[in-house]
Amino acid sequence: MTTVDDFVRAYDALLDHWPVNVTPVDVPTPFGPTRVNVCGPESGAPLLLLPGGGATSTVWIANVAALARSHRVFAVDVMGDVGRSVRLDAVLDHLGVNASAVVGHSYGAMIALAYALHDPRRVDSLVLLDPTSCFARMSSKYLLRALPVLIRPTETRQRSLIDWETAGAGVDPRWLGVAALGTAAFGRTTLVVPPRPKPDALERLTAHTAVVLAGSSRAHDPGKVAANVRRLLPAATVTTIPGATHHALPMAPAADVTAAILAAVG
Repeated sequence: MTTVDDFVRAYDALLDHWPVNVTPVDVPTPFGPTRVNVCGPESGAPLLLLPGGGATSTVWIANVAALARSHRVFAVDVMGDVGRSVRLDAVLDHLGVNASAVVGHSYGAMIALAYALHDPRRVDSLVLLDPTSCFARMSSKYLLRALPVLIRPTETRQRSLIDWETAGAGVDPRWLGVAALGTAAFGRTTLVVPPRPKPDALERLTAHTAVVLAGSSRAHDPGKVAANVRRLLPAATVTTIPGATHHALPMAPAADVTAAILAAVG
């Protein structure tokens, strides 16, 4: 039987292989401790990274070296999800960050967008990587494949979902092990899912926004997402990476994803 200790060992082992020195910080919040993995120069512009559901902050392993050259990177284990965490205001306050560029993938993009609308003073720029349920519905076929993981999470079911969506390409096997163990160890999590923003709310979005889509995403129709973003957020930058899949981001293609992030956040 998979235990939390099994997950923690795999998580820490992968963090040991990050290509930059990293300082884990457990941030106390009213909702419990939040793990933030910090790296990059202290003088660098702050960059907050929010992973997809179940991915943990370790998913940025292929991007963090380039991002941390010029930015102070704060990779967060999303509160209430799998990871070393048990509200972003409290996290940023503890870290002494007044405003930050925020990057979110999948569920993390949902949180990032909701936070930018909630407190625009804290978000300088916003990068949404293949954001789910922000601008279009998720694919019914994807939801059907994900249903077993949602009903009875197991390591095998998580691996099967990711292997199906990515066709087995572009995923770091060490990270896949962490994600699968986390699914088995933590079981059904208590994710708070923000509602899809209404058009009038999006009109109030002040942060410079870039949306980066996986051209072969099976989580949703990337073409429909792109069209809706251009209609609802005409000032936003929309980039589609051909051949990329939802669960392979941000690891693959890492160079393209990282370049899109840096182009957006400066």
